Amino acid sequence: MFDPLDFYPTEPRLRELLLTHSSCVAKKALEVSKKHPELNADNDFLYRAAMLHDIGIVACDAPGIYCFGSLPYICHGVEGARMLAEHGMLREALVCERHTGSGLTASEIEENALPLPARDMLPVSIEEKIICYADKFYSKNPDSLTAEKSIERIISEMQRHGEAPLQRFLSLHALLG
Repeated sequence: MFDPLDFYPTEPRLRELLLTHSSCVAKKALEVSKKHPELNADNDFLYRAAMLHDIGIVACDAPGIYCFGSLPYICHGVEGARMLAEHGMLREALVCERHTGSGLTASEIEENALPLPARDMLPVSIEEKIICYADKFYSKNPDSLTAEKSIERIISEMQRHGEAPLQRFLSLHALLG
């Protein structure tokens, strides 16, 4: 049986960081779903996908969070999607690919010369939207893994990425907050 944590055999600090961050995101996602029963989210899938959304960080170069791979960090969603798709976890793979920032458009990828495939990677399903939203409340900073960010702080952080990503986050907040 496939165990996603098999990708994390040699770095226990990264494994713990991933599990802690993912658990916080999963808890927040389920809280959002409970607050909005009218959205009919699939809570079993929501939990599973939230626990897997950052699986691709193992392949990235981000030593501050114990990632010693070769890819730029922005690639963690696409890499996680590839890893999960290889194991037949196609819905979960889409969550990986579509959760970065508030999603990414093909034009943003091209305009910013991001090392990603030039295609839209925006959350589509309600579960993708909930996980994308919940993820913004938690950092992977080892010193503040479980500290929930305020909406004001998230907005301030999103503003640094431009108006379109900020507006996408605000739309998610209007729907899910």
